[in-house]
Amino acid sequence: MKVILNQDVKGTGKKGEIVEVNDGYARNFLLKKGLATEGTTQNLYVAEQRRKAHEAKVAAERAEALETVKKLKDTVVVVKMRGGDNGGKMFGSVTGENISAALAELGFDIDKKKIEIKDTIRDFGEAEVLVRVYPEISAHVKIRVERA
Repeated sequence: MKVILNQDVKGTGKKGEIVEVNDGYARNFLLKKGLATEGTTQNLYVAEQRRKAHEAKVAAERAEALETVKKLKDTVVVVKMRGGDNGGKMFGSVTGENISAALAELGFDIDKKKIEIKDTIRDFGEAEVLVRVYPEISAHVKIRVERA
């Protein structure tokens, strides 16, 4: 019997997959517990439409992420930090939150958790950070730290 899984089922498949299972397993376990719906022609059609819509959404998000990466590569982000007088050191260090705020001023909506700073930035000058825009898509962004 064909069923459409409503949830991930260990040993059977993942949510949204159309799988062929034994009639007894389907009726007595999957359908009864609401883990799957029967694979009627109508239900199969609806499941296929959902799958296509999901794929289109993922493709659009991926294209948008690639466009964002192109823009980020050509951008130098200026972060203003407070520091001591007469060429003194910077107070604190540059965080993902500081970089996220500077990117927001430039029109990018990137969460601070998606910004990876390898070495702590504690001096004025230039540095480079990794920004994860989408799973498997990231960009190296140049940061210029200036005195506020």
